[in-house]
Amino acid sequence: MTKITRKLPRSRARVLIVDDHPAVREGLALRISRQPDLEVCGEAGTIADALHLVAETDPDVAIIDIVLKTGNGIDLIKRIKAHHRRVRMLVCSMHSESLYAERALRAGAMGYINKEQATEQIITAIRQLLDGRLFVSETLADRLLNRAVGKADEMRTSPVERLSDRELEMFQLLGQGLDTHQIAERMRVSPKTVETYRARVKDKLNLATHTDLIRQATQWTLEQH
Repeated sequence: MTKITRKLPRSRARVLIVDDHPAVREGLALRISRQPDLEVCGEAGTIADALHLVAETDPDVAIIDIVLKTGNGIDLIKRIKAHHRRVRMLVCSMHSESLYAERALRAGAMGYINKEQATEQIITAIRQLLDGRLFVSETLADRLLNRAVGKADEMRTSPVERLSDRELEMFQLLGQGLDTHQIAERMRVSPKTVETYRARVKDKLNLATHTDLIRQATQWTLEQH
């Protein structure tokens, strides 16, 4: 579903919402539209629609979920960053900050907010990005600072956190019950590449068989919800 709002004067910052749940988009849009200095310029539920709207509406800020029906928010962030560097991106997700926030920042986002906190903090986060500042939790800020000064990161304890962005995307889709060809279509790669990712993940997670990998992926995916 694609929704384009009228083009706005630059006296108001334009915000694009990318989430595959219509109720979430509606709630965010309502909260943002109440602000005198902000207005929603479009809403999208897929990567293709999001890329179209970025080019069509030239948003100042894009709010992006991690998991989309037709792709992955991290991949979308990278694609927007490559072609629309002016757009400031804020991830709004129900998924763990410890697993996705740093990935989002490395991809080109400027902030990460949990959906449970979004009701209270989304406007603050948007304005902070518009001011050119990152929006992250104190926990993540401390972790990044500790790493910058050479301190060991003791919080990265899960083997899943060692997966690359694409390996993690494959692992998540596998946990959702998709087969090799379905995963390849969603990730826009060949089935052979999916098999390569699968072998790497199996090794990194120290799993003996493909059945073990599917079981682990399914359990992990269920725990994320």
